[in-house]
Amino acid sequence: MGIEIEDKFDVPPEYTIPDLSKLAQVVGPKSYQLVALYYDTPDLRLAARGVTLRRRRGGADPGWHLKLPKAKGVRQEITHPLTRSTKIVPLELAELVRAYTRGADLQPVAELDTRRSVTVLLDGDTRLVEIADDRVKGTVFQDEPKVVRWREVEAELLATDRQAMLAKVGKRLRKAGATPSPAASKLAKLLEPAPLPEAPTEPGSTGEVVVAYLAGQVAALLAQDPRVRRAEDDAVHQMRVAARRLRSALKAFKSVVLDTAHIQDELRHLGTVLGEARDLEVIRARFARQLARLEPELVTGPVRTRLGADLYEREQEAYVRIKDALSDERYYTLLNALDQLVAAPNLGKAAARPAEDQLRAIAAANWSRVTKAYDIAQAIADPERREIAMHDVRKSAKRARYTAEALQPTLGASMAKLAKLAGNVQEVLGTHQDGVVAQETLAREAEHARRAGEDTFTYGILIGIERGTAERAHAEFPRVWEETVRAVMKVL
Repeated sequence: MGIEIEDKFDVPPEYTIPDLSKLAQVVGPKSYQLVALYYDTPDLRLAARGVTLRRRRGGADPGWHLKLPKAKGVRQEITHPLTRSTKIVPLELAELVRAYTRGADLQPVAELDTRRSVTVLLDGDTRLVEIADDRVKGTVFQDEPKVVRWREVEAELLATDRQAMLAKVGKRLRKAGATPSPAASKLAKLLEPAPLPEAPTEPGSTGEVVVAYLAGQVAALLAQDPRVRRAEDDAVHQMRVAARRLRSALKAFKSVVLDTAHIQDELRHLGTVLGEARDLEVIRARFARQLARLEPELVTGPVRTRLGADLYEREQEAYVRIKDALSDERYYTLLNALDQLVAAPNLGKAAARPAEDQLRAIAAANWSRVTKAYDIAQAIADPERREIAMHDVRKSAKRARYTAEALQPTLGASMAKLAKLAGNVQEVLGTHQDGVVAQETLAREAEHARRAGEDTFTYGILIGIERGTAERAHAEFPRVWEETVRAVMKVL
């Protein structure tokens, strides 16, 4: 797996690669013949999302290549050794595009036969940039095969800490007559997939801002799907955040986009599935940090195993349940509903109103939910029930923060300030809640250790540390709340 950073250029047949020797040492050109079969669903679901899946022969890296978009000009590339079959996509790669195929079959849709001339720029032994001059013959597999020929140049960054060099190369190529390619890939240029449908919202309207935000979060959720399936670092957390932001936005903007209760329920379910592994990951790392800080004589018995390896095993079991959920029809139904939401939302009257005034009112209403939840909690006499009610304050603060962050591009600095203030409330309450949950986990693990005849001394120390953390956050909250309320009044 790697990250591909490249600039693509369209060039005329008679184009000449300019002299690049003043930029760095030049090696090449070296020629290759590349033949690549591209796979997609019959309705080109991968191409529509900028995803490419190919089986390529020839060149320096024959094999299967899956390229997933990360940002403009940046793609994640996952490789698999070449297989004999041209009809069956390796299961590992087919799994990684399930969020896009959603059960539809993958089949060859096109072939690219490329005569490539490669030049490499070096700084000593460091490979900086590779320039590929490609003469391409593309064939689209239809009832009547379509053949297209063209020439293009790609400049790929090999040394990721030398991006300035890529810019210099691009400047030289453009000066010689190359033009930046509007196509994200050769396949996109050949197939010309239909763009994803866009909601019919008015420019400058509340609906335009809200639907654009929802579309961004749907894209973020989809982008994390392959990473979660590969159990990449922080992927579950990022996918869970995208699901939470979507659900929060649908609640906050319920007067703008109507009839989303079922989608909210399904996003909650997805978040719960993702949350099990994520919570175990967080608490395992938390205990590891605390144990590392203790003096060696205070760490007794197999406590590291119980709070490390045992929790890790449970975390891996939770990952299996995540992968099962991401291959379930229920998940595909949710993704289809999200696509429909972005393409053809049921817009309320508020969607047609000018964005600034309407959205500022929505932000204020969401902060009012926080203060209302706080007042309800403080009116409860029973301390235990009041603490439970304060969890609603934390959830409301998170929603207010997400809403403000969504509106920051439109409303500017005031929303950035509101997001930070709501985040302060969420953080202090979260620190308290995390400390309480950690104490409960430690108490359960200590009981298991006791039954197994193990020394439980260290568990008591850790519980004491967590209790102190929770109590400090509890004591700090009144001051944070008062300061936050005063500051929010100035913002709104």
